[in-house]
Amino acid sequence: MTATLPETTSSPAGAQTAQRRRALTEGRLLVLAAIIMSALVLRVAVTAFSPLAEEIGHEIGYGTAVVGVFGMIPTLMFSLSGLLTPLMVRRLGLERTALAAMLMAGLGMLIRVFVSGTAELFVFSALALGGMGIGNVVIPPLVKRYFPDRLAIVSALYITMVQIGTVLPALVAVPVAESHGWRISLGMWALLGFVAAVPWFGVLRDRRGRDKVDTTALPADGHAATGKAWRSPVAWGMAGMFGMTSLTTYSMFTWLPTIFADAGASAAFGGSMVALFAVVGLVAALTAPTVAARMANPFPVVIGCAVCFFVAFTALLIAPMSAPILWVIVLGLGPSTFPMALTLINLRTRTPAGSAALSGFTQGVGYAVACAGPVLFGMLHTATGGYAAPFAFLGVAVLVLLAGAWQACKPRMLEDTWSAR
Repeated sequence: MTATLPETTSSPAGAQTAQRRRALTEGRLLVLAAIIMSALVLRVAVTAFSPLAEEIGHEIGYGTAVVGVFGMIPTLMFSLSGLLTPLMVRRLGLERTALAAMLMAGLGMLIRVFVSGTAELFVFSALALGGMGIGNVVIPPLVKRYFPDRLAIVSALYITMVQIGTVLPALVAVPVAESHGWRISLGMWALLGFVAAVPWFGVLRDRRGRDKVDTTALPADGHAATGKAWRSPVAWGMAGMFGMTSLTTYSMFTWLPTIFADAGASAAFGGSMVALFAVVGLVAALTAPTVAARMANPFPVVIGCAVCFFVAFTALLIAPMSAPILWVIVLGLGPSTFPMALTLINLRTRTPAGSAALSGFTQGVGYAVACAGPVLFGMLHTATGGYAAPFAFLGVAVLVLLAGAWQACKPRMLEDTWSAR
């Protein structure tokens, strides 16, 4: 006892340091758990719904054209979230905003399975997707705040979880609906939203109010930078690249099941093709950022993605069931421009303010434009009775994507382009 007593009494600073380190480790692990769980939630309301859209319409009473309206909700809410989330963050802090996002997602997904009308289904789907859109915005700065020394690893993990959360609902939606009904198939994902909220309660308890005054990863001059972004060809190019990729991707998420159903496939097959489409996106999310970072001008990669889009559109139009798995794999390579655009946001900016401004402009404008995709695809299909006009519309979107990427991929910085004007 005499040997250990001096050690414990003479080094209180060491004990306090060890305690602080332990608390930091525990806090980071808790935040990591919260980020992982939240990332899993960010797409489930989209791909859990699309394979069941027609079945739900038969019971609730909406037609095929309305499927396109529901396909528009994700991009609409993601765009609105890009505008509203900064206001929430300034008032609530990042952590409380993330908590609110998960609760919104869980409540929206839960309540919408009890409704009996199209309008109510629309409103609560929008609530769920609004929460997911807020999560899209706040999780990257949370990664920057808590893991500045592990940005690449945690970002890759976060993107992977988003893609897994995209694949799983599409894969199981139809089998669960066939055995337990569409309401169970749609509503079970609400549990994931509520589970994702739990670790944020723990984070807030540990922070004890410091989250609201912590401005880490929040640039002070973000408003001025955002105004300048509107005058930059880099920003407009990025918005075109991001927006047209999102327009095409969400059109396919919405309409792939119907395309294959019209070709004679089952609903379960259509859902599995949506899942495959998302799985290929997961591979792209893990590889495209590295490719973009290693090339001074990655525009040739964008050309390759555009070729994949055009080949898949042609095959799905002419002979969708001749080699459906191959067509969907080729189709899934096209949206590799999505993670490329997210990577270019940091590669084409010098400052945190520039990065935040370019991210907000790109996602706000891009998602707003992308809203038109699923709706116009459905309107053209209804008007013509076929898919030639809808795929021609997506072909034009890919051409706009190429024009935007030509500006976005040039090796120059956003801050230089807005200073020159």
